[in-house]
Amino acid sequence: MDAGPLSLFLCGDVMLGRGVDQILPHPGDPTLREPYVRDARDYVELAEAVCGPIPRPVDFSWPWGEALQLLDEVAPDVRVLNLETSITRSNSFAPGKDVLYRMNPANVPCLATARPDVCVLANNHVLDFGLRGLGETLDALAGAGLHSAGAGRDAAAARRPAVVGGDDRGRVLVFSFGTASSGIPWRWSAAEDRAGVDFVSEASAVDAADVVDRVRQVRRPGDVVVASVHWGSNWGYRISRDQTRFAHALVDGGVDVVHGHSSHHPRPVEVYHGKLILYGCGDFIDDYEGIAGHEQYRDDLRLLYFVSVDPGTGNLVGARMAPVQAWQMRLRHASHADGQWMREMLDRISRGFGVRIDPGPDGMLTLRRTWG
Repeated sequence: MDAGPLSLFLCGDVMLGRGVDQILPHPGDPTLREPYVRDARDYVELAEAVCGPIPRPVDFSWPWGEALQLLDEVAPDVRVLNLETSITRSNSFAPGKDVLYRMNPANVPCLATARPDVCVLANNHVLDFGLRGLGETLDALAGAGLHSAGAGRDAAAARRPAVVGGDDRGRVLVFSFGTASSGIPWRWSAAEDRAGVDFVSEASAVDAADVVDRVRQVRRPGDVVVASVHWGSNWGYRISRDQTRFAHALVDGGVDVVHGHSSHHPRPVEVYHGKLILYGCGDFIDDYEGIAGHEQYRDDLRLLYFVSVDPGTGNLVGARMAPVQAWQMRLRHASHADGQWMREMLDRISRGFGVRIDPGPDGMLTLRRTWG
């Protein structure tokens, strides 16, 4: 077995519910209880008003679009994504929430098309349809042979990392947890006798130490540890001091990659003590086309993060990012101009963290090796 760098694919929020679910082969109940939209098919119409007609039904690969070819070309060893939707037929709408996502379990092949190794679930939508919805989600993923982390039928299950591999390069351990700043209600936290998500506070040194202790209990020599955290607000490039302290504490305690998500657009990148911190990977798949507001953030542009890590040390070897664009609820290659916009933006916001983003010869963005 090749003992070279271990490659990871990471991305942000994969939201296959609501409008996306409606164009798939088995659309679920379109009923919504949002303040202004009561039918999920309205989000399809909003997208079509901007991008033109979307064929219905599409095949299961449609939402991933040209990203699938990129994944096949790069062929990462491990694929990790944030699945930000409940997979359920439940009508138990969570109280006190304006936006709720669900995908018909019959559409799980759409998720499986991307062949994720780990779906992280500690986010602010996995319990949108209550404990029944969470139970169906866990059952649907297990039934499709897909591994998850960050949510479970009790606290022990929610806190348990997903384990990938086990060859001579060691394993990849993926811990998933979420914070109140991303919109996760505290009442969603798993307990000894209650299903839920692994809920932590990025402002708490105690919580950071608890995660580090969990890492140390299960890590073996040669393992690579990914901490996938759902945190922060939807918009803006500012990173709070609490988040930076929390991320640094995780790295100091043995985490090799911090995989942050929740924001609707990418946020800064940092390399701290040789380890990669992605403060926000942005949205990846959703039904947001045609929704006005926040155009300055270009949330139609998305990134695939391809990360190489030395399995012996956990140190970052290199990182490339492929820009794509959401169009007709499908990902397509971003234009040269859009890729350049993304590079300049990511470079500008990451400079304060000692990172520069350069153009690559293949249209990807590359993280400049300014560390170590």
